Amino acid sequence: MAALPVPLPSAKMAAVEKRRPAVAPAANFADSGRTSVSQAAAAAESEEDFLRQVGVTEMLRAALLKVLETRPEEPIAFLAHYFENMGLRSPVNGGAGEPPGQLLLQQQRLGRALWHLRLAHHSQRTAFNNNVSVAYECLSASGRKKKPGLDGRTYSELLKRVCRDGGAPEEVVAPLLRKIQCRDHEAVPLGIFRAGMLSCFVLLEFVARASALFQLLEDPGMAVADRRVGQAVLDTLEGALGTGDLAAAPTHYLEAGSRLGPDSLARALDRAAAGRRPSAPMAREEFLEKAAALFIAKVKPVG
Repeated sequence: MAALPVPLPSAKMAAVEKRRPAVAPAANFADSGRTSVSQAAAAAESEEDFLRQVGVTEMLRAALLKVLETRPEEPIAFLAHYFENMGLRSPVNGGAGEPPGQLLLQQQRLGRALWHLRLAHHSQRTAFNNNVSVAYECLSASGRKKKPGLDGRTYSELLKRVCRDGGAPEEVVAPLLRKIQCRDHEAVPLGIFRAGMLSCFVLLEFVARASALFQLLEDPGMAVADRRVGQAVLDTLEGALGTGDLAAAPTHYLEAGSRLGPDSLARALDRAAAGRRPSAPMAREEFLEKAAALFIAKVKPVG
């Protein structure tokens, strides 16, 4: 006869049950995965929001656009200099007439404005105008208790710095500065600021071209030119400039000056050589002053 199965003791049954692995509900894994993804997405969105709120996103975008616009030979050094001076545009750093460090802060702002103005040649109209606007903003930043704005003293100081750093003789650029400067406490709008900066940069290039032209005329041994020849070239230059409105087309006179090709210069030299009477020498300084005067006569005065 087969033996009947003997039931396990209740203690042994409890031990077996304890050794069985606990199985978590399948839904818990899905919920955990969704929670991790949502937390990561929320963290990423929070980081992007933070960068936008503090202005880092816009600042980096502006810096990269400036690199693409300027295309410097050393982009890393360019960016380092760009970010080094970023703080000078913030109004919290003080302003003109607000101690301490008024003079130092003003010189820093002038230096930063000059840096922006030199980033693009004036012939690159869009880039140059953008840089002029940034320079104007740098100089217009004021203290907490003052309204932003640019006064005539700062504007005139920047004009002098542009001309001085451009290497043009002081006596050559002085007549232009007298025409486009503003009174010290006069408010300078952006349009006047842009026209003044453009006039200075165009004059500097005009004088540089006139200097190169004089080098072709001068006697290497005496560093002077025959006055008849020099005056004939100036008359030809004046005819090439013609009439026009500098405010409407500031680079018109540079383009007109470039019309002095070999043929027109040769005719001018032939006419000068036809005269047999003695001629006094003309120095470089006199030639440059007279050439610059032709350009400055076309500039519309401020006020």
